[in-house]
Amino acid sequence: MPFYINSEHLLKEIEYPLRFQPANLLKSAVVVFVTLLVFLLLFTPFGVYEPEHKMNYFFICGLHAFSPALLFVVYFSIVNYFRKGKDQSHNWNLLKEYLNIGGFLILSGLVSFLMRDLIYNNSGNWSLRYLYEEIRNCCIAGIFFYFFLRVVSFYFQSQKGAPFVLQFQPLQTEHDKKEIPAILFINTQVKQDDFSLNIDDLLFVKADGNYIELTKSVHNKIETELKRISLTQFETQISAYPHFFRCHRTYLVNMFSIQKVTGNSQGYLLSFADTSEKIPVSRKQLDSFNSC
Repeated sequence: MPFYINSEHLLKEIEYPLRFQPANLLKSAVVVFVTLLVFLLLFTPFGVYEPEHKMNYFFICGLHAFSPALLFVVYFSIVNYFRKGKDQSHNWNLLKEYLNIGGFLILSGLVSFLMRDLIYNNSGNWSLRYLYEEIRNCCIAGIFFYFFLRVVSFYFQSQKGAPFVLQFQPLQTEHDKKEIPAILFINTQVKQDDFSLNIDDLLFVKADGNYIELTKSVHNKIETELKRISLTQFETQISAYPHFFRCHRTYLVNMFSIQKVTGNSQGYLLSFADTSEKIPVSRKQLDSFNSC
């Protein structure tokens, strides 16, 4: 299955992951502990020389699983502490996540190295060779499990059209090259109310009974106009512009002008430049919005 690296979204702001938030740290640590313990018990990785053991292999596995789980809580508690005062739900991207995971794995390897005297009866416990091996082993195992879980997550979310770093279908970022005029003449029910509209300036349209409210950004200044035409009639007349999407019963938005998307499976909120107003995406329109 082909895939490509979507570098634009490596630095794009995303919601701070629930797994790192204070309320979920213990749950995430339990997942780390159980996953590592099962892996170590089932596969006996990286070679085991029993005569050097000071304790039963089961307890050794327990220590090697418990130390990263404890470190996970400590490490991301510190990260959360330094995030205080910032927007706790955002100010995060995938690059920050990868760097923090890398730092966590290196520290896990260092902790495993410091535990060697407790676990192994080996005169070379404090050698640079074992320091390198412990850090290498933690990074190999950690990266394998982390990216396995992330690739699974990326796959299911990319199938829904979400723009992640790893895509299994290239995003269609370029619209149709067909030349269509920017200035559109809109016919209303009353001829004297007909009007011209620069479609490129339009951010969103709000229904107001038999009227619509047009919100435009003209030279970085917000302008609003009230026109006598229903939203459905207006939508029909701009059907040649597929980047306008009916995200809600009362809203039509310019997809090219969206600056930020927030929300969850219950619905999104869309933000635009030069205005603080947020436009809702109804729950039943989420799949269509993601595809669009």
